[in-house]
Amino acid sequence: MRPIQHAIYCMPVPIDSAPAERSLLRDDVFTRLRDAIVDGTFAPGEQLRDQELAEWLGVSRTPVREALLRIGEAGLVVARPGRSTLVSDVDVDAVRDARDVVAALHGLAVREAVGHLTKADLRRMREANRRFRSALRASDVEAAITADDDLHAVPVDVSGNRALRAVLEQYTPVLRRAERLRFSRPPGRESVARHDSLISLCEEGDAAAAAEVAFDTWHSLTPEPTADPED
Repeated sequence: MRPIQHAIYCMPVPIDSAPAERSLLRDDVFTRLRDAIVDGTFAPGEQLRDQELAEWLGVSRTPVREALLRIGEAGLVVARPGRSTLVSDVDVDAVRDARDVVAALHGLAVREAVGHLTKADLRRMREANRRFRSALRASDVEAAITADDDLHAVPVDVSGNRALRAVLEQYTPVLRRAERLRFSRPPGRESVARHDSLISLCEEGDAAAAAEVAFDTWHSLTPEPTADPED
């Protein structure tokens, strides 16, 4: 009897795919430029030049241009074809739109997480709120933002919703400058009480009420109008 021969198939290798290192490079350039805008390193109205940014980051101009296009989609820069790219002022409509999306998703994350939060998770949230309170008292806005992020990250992580996390990563940076204004002023201290309420409701297992507090915490973030960089 003749032996049975099995066909061997090889997975086709795409010939037009960029190496992983190139993709990671683009993402790193995007993250660094975006963070430099939202943390105030590059001020509203400041002109961004491809060559200078490339030299600062130690890369070619191509990933810088790609990053600026992505950042422009979020409304953080204004590109004027053939002229220049400027860091945008706070766009009230863009911040309001991002706020609505972020608030809704944090509410959803809390709703999904309640019932799965462990005692260790709740301790992480309380510890983050203690750091948040201390940072506000010390007028350390950057530390306050970090602590606030750490607190809200707990239910987001516990929810296990990767799509939700991806959308938050896209739109939360749009809110950063508005957050800095909030946490640099007395009304920012109201967030401490909201956090306490959120943690208590999560511990009690009241998913609906906890989700409402999470939503309100983000939805109360109000953008302030500034001048248009075109003016």
